[in-house]
Amino acid sequence: MTFSSNVLKNDEKALMNLRSLYRAYGYTQYKMSKFEEYDLYVRNKNFLKSDQIITFNDLNGKLMALRPDVTLSIVKNTKDSGDKLCKYYYNENVYRLSNTSREFKERMQAGLECQGNIDIYSMAEVILLAEKSLESIGERYVLDISHMGFLSAFLDELGVKEDQTLSILGCISEKNVPEIEKLCRQYKLEGGACQKLKKLTSLYGAFDEAIGVLKQISTGSRTDQAVRELEQVYHTVKSLGGGSHIHLDFSIVNDMNYYTGLIFQGFIDGVPAGILSGGRYDNLMARFGRESGAIGFAVYLDLLERYEEEDRLYDVDVLLLYDEKTDAQTLAEAMKTLTAKYETVRAQQNGPDGVKYRRLVTIKNGKLEDVKTDD
Repeated sequence: MTFSSNVLKNDEKALMNLRSLYRAYGYTQYKMSKFEEYDLYVRNKNFLKSDQIITFNDLNGKLMALRPDVTLSIVKNTKDSGDKLCKYYYNENVYRLSNTSREFKERMQAGLECQGNIDIYSMAEVILLAEKSLESIGERYVLDISHMGFLSAFLDELGVKEDQTLSILGCISEKNVPEIEKLCRQYKLEGGACQKLKKLTSLYGAFDEAIGVLKQISTGSRTDQAVRELEQVYHTVKSLGGGSHIHLDFSIVNDMNYYTGLIFQGFIDGVPAGILSGGRYDNLMARFGRESGAIGFAVYLDLLERYEEEDRLYDVDVLLLYDEKTDAQTLAEAMKTLTAKYETVRAQQNGPDGVKYRRLVTIKNGKLEDVKTDD
């Protein structure tokens, strides 16, 4: 019997495709331990999705934690690359609190990290690979892009004070225009500033269309520079053969203490949550004493458990039913015949019990006999 990819689950298929994709662009696999010192996560808890972490004491009495994040481990355990460029990809499990229950889950993810002298091409290549990652999973997808450098400069140049920033960012992330208006009155932001905040909050669309609006509401040299970077990256992605599924969306917001430039999220049709997220995290590198920049993303493969492909309507091609009177040798010969012809065959006594099949077969008088066929 030859190997068929049909035996793989959706997350396993995706993992094989992603590994091939990242290797094709010169990324090398990075392997790591399943746990780190708990102190690593305490010092960087705002970088994590949740501050709930599984901990244990090792035999030396040191408090350890099951890894809730991959990027922190890579940054901690790699050297400063300086002017060089280090490209890593990984497929690892992380251990996080479930979004839907109060239980910890082991979650499979794949992704890549690019560290070192990050230029326009490096950023564009990562964005392209994020787009291709989504394409390898589903035909209908979108990659939404934002820019933390633009957001930071935008709020600063509009006169938003430091203690007001979190409230404003929260409204932008929720696309809550009425609450933006309320906060503008509360913070005494002038009419022009309020109008620009409202436009940014509601901004969403294909890159070529939305970038014009972003230029109109740009507030100064720092935001202009961020807009130019977005354009340069986008046009480089197009030159690489991508870009058709990229949208601008400034509701994507991350912690400014860690993220400095491009940030992005990816979605595929059929999965209700973002399946990919990433960004440029130079500030995180600086917290570890690194002078080099970094950009990367993760694909949350565990979400594919909910993603049902249309062509997977059956559990098996053939369901072979037999009873207690069936001779084991006769049953073995029947299975040999069927497995030589079909990819998947299941033999069991009595009824189907909810098994989805294309063909239902039984043994009668020592011979195979069709009961039902659904082709």
